[in-house]
Amino acid sequence: MTEETELFMRETDAFSWYLENDPGLRATILAVAWLDARPDFDVLAARLERTTRLAPRFRQHPVQPPGRLATPLWVDTDFDLSLHLRRIDSPRPHTPATVLDFARIEAMSGFDLSRPLWQFTLVEHLVGDRAALVMKIHHSLTDGIGGAQLAFLLFETTSQPDRGNEVPVPEKHGQVPGALELVRESLAYDTHRVFETIRHGLSDVLPTAVHIARDPLHSASDALETARSIARFVQPVSDTLSPVMTGRSLDRQLNMIAVDLDDLKHAAGSAGGSLNDAFVASVTGGLRRYHERHGVSVGELRITLPISIRKEGDPAASNRITLARFKVPVGIADPAERVRLTGQQCRVARDERALPLSNTIAGTLNLLPSGVVGSMLKHIDFLASNVPGINVPLYLAGAPVSGYYAFGPTTGSSLNITLLTYCGTCCVGFTIDTAAVPDYDVLMECFREGFEEVLELAGDHHPVEPPLNFDPPKNRP
Repeated sequence: MTEETELFMRETDAFSWYLENDPGLRATILAVAWLDARPDFDVLAARLERTTRLAPRFRQHPVQPPGRLATPLWVDTDFDLSLHLRRIDSPRPHTPATVLDFARIEAMSGFDLSRPLWQFTLVEHLVGDRAALVMKIHHSLTDGIGGAQLAFLLFETTSQPDRGNEVPVPEKHGQVPGALELVRESLAYDTHRVFETIRHGLSDVLPTAVHIARDPLHSASDALETARSIARFVQPVSDTLSPVMTGRSLDRQLNMIAVDLDDLKHAAGSAGGSLNDAFVASVTGGLRRYHERHGVSVGELRITLPISIRKEGDPAASNRITLARFKVPVGIADPAERVRLTGQQCRVARDERALPLSNTIAGTLNLLPSGVVGSMLKHIDFLASNVPGINVPLYLAGAPVSGYYAFGPTTGSSLNITLLTYCGTCCVGFTIDTAAVPDYDVLMECFREGFEEVLELAGDHHPVEPPLNFDPPKNRP
């Protein structure tokens, strides 16, 4: 990809950006690094300044060309770190719950769109003189795996604080363009894209023509199946499958549980599945219990599952995911059978022929009115994401990291469950729309039981419990 095209958002990044038109679809990623001590704030600031120089996208903000002539253009700002890094004292009683209460407000708040789309807050003076770093990033900047890669620019693998090697300030690419210049750059970008499409298309014409000539029936079948796969990606969704989790609002609640990574792997192996199969089956087991507590049985629910299409060499500061929507079994009480069937459904989604066309499909969806896309997303029952995390102990400016939790956006669904592995622990973060789930303490107990029943497939295991002596908040009146 040339420097010219990198200045414009990929269609998949722009898809997250356009969701900002509806606050209910806000694509904000939250992550919380829990620290066993207070970090040296000056060292933290120096590390973060260095990180933005190594990932210059975090010093830019997007500008939308008139009439959506092109995807938003990334432009440089007069970057000021103090506008993106702040420190606050934890309110009484200084527990981890106070951090999540602050983080949920961050999750519900929009960004200043004239500045880079991220905000970090160091919360200090938690019980035991601990701290937490709340990291708020817009999804157009990165995805889960990219975020984990970026973490190694900021965090250290040794307890000795290190400002790192000196990195020069990135060269700016001019100021914010005026309307005419923005139109001109957009048209040049569009011309470049058309040229690249034709060039790549012509390079495929000869081998494709030869293949069609040799096996016309099989070629036609391949084309038809690809078309069907694309249709499944863009198929409208007009109703939720859950008769309980139907409300949607702007209010969010965050929660978290810790699951031993080896225990969940062993349970998955006992059922002949993968870690992701066991994770999703644990979530659906919790949802089955939640519906039963409401006197309702449900056979299937519709999930959005982010699937990584990231390749070696792709920049961390970008999205390389596609969002697969499909139904998963929920009403099956046998956890082993649920793991098996869940795995089958997930593998079908991962083998979709349309996956390599994700950026093109996103470009088509970006042309639709935001209300059309929003009506589809708001009928998804839940979103679950399994992010391969970090398997070495991290430190932040001298402070040990004891936990690392991600809280993904609901993107119109009733809740988002994100699993991020860190040093042998499945750190599971929950973002809950309180209109869909007003009794979220009941839901969390159901999720704990859902994970427990899957873990029991492998016998003895560590208990599933709130981490860090976390006292979860009760439902607000």
